[in-house]
Amino acid sequence: MQRVIIISGASRGLGLALAKQLADDRTHLISIARHNNPELAAWCAQQKTSYQAIMADLALPNGAHAASQHLQEALSRFTNSHAYWLINNAGTVNPMAQSHQLLDPHAIAHALQLNIGSLMSLSATFLAHSPSTADRRILNISSGAGRGPVPGWGVYGATKAAVDYYSQTLAMEHPQVKCVALAPGVVDTDMQATIRQSEESHFPNRARFIQLHQNQQLASASFTAEHIARYLADASFGHKTIDDIRHYF
Repeated sequence: MQRVIIISGASRGLGLALAKQLADDRTHLISIARHNNPELAAWCAQQKTSYQAIMADLALPNGAHAASQHLQEALSRFTNSHAYWLINNAGTVNPMAQSHQLLDPHAIAHALQLNIGSLMSLSATFLAHSPSTADRRILNISSGAGRGPVPGWGVYGATKAAVDYYSQTLAMEHPQVKCVALAPGVVDTDMQATIRQSEESHFPNRARFIQLHQNQQLASASFTAEHIARYLADASFGHKTIDDIRHYF
């Protein structure tokens, strides 16, 4: 194989769209998600892509640990590839609530573990067990919500701000590894459906997202994934650690 690509949250949404964009006959694709998606497995077979599904719940520390162990084993079998790319895409927008309403510590811990904790664990495994001489790239899916406050997104925005900070730290510690925290824009996925179904008292901007959907102003997952895949493969990837894919539409 010429390249190994790992994608968390690849069973649906943007992660699934990215997996489909990147699947080809020179790639070993590793999906990390709670469930294996038969659609992705069939797509990889059609594209003659070597495919492996690691099933783990990254929102749980034990799940993230298990995923890291399986990833280490997978990387040990592919030591001669030219490129190794990790896409940390898994995440949740919940809990959506204003600061005085964030009364469920379990929901907060769930989001922190999935959005930033598992990202750190998978990145550490990737850095420790991929060849240092290869073309190594880490793409962390971030959000504009981490770059400016949004009422009701205190937890989500805080985790995405942490993704940005962590990505900058990783890039400083490992200058030979290309690392980017990328905001994907507003994409028509299940996460957007969750936002539209939220309580307005918890998320005051709910009406805006309903209007975006009604006016067909959401980018499709496939459209966004196509641009991200092109961005990831470009020779300039990593020149900017904090970026937004909408700058390249």
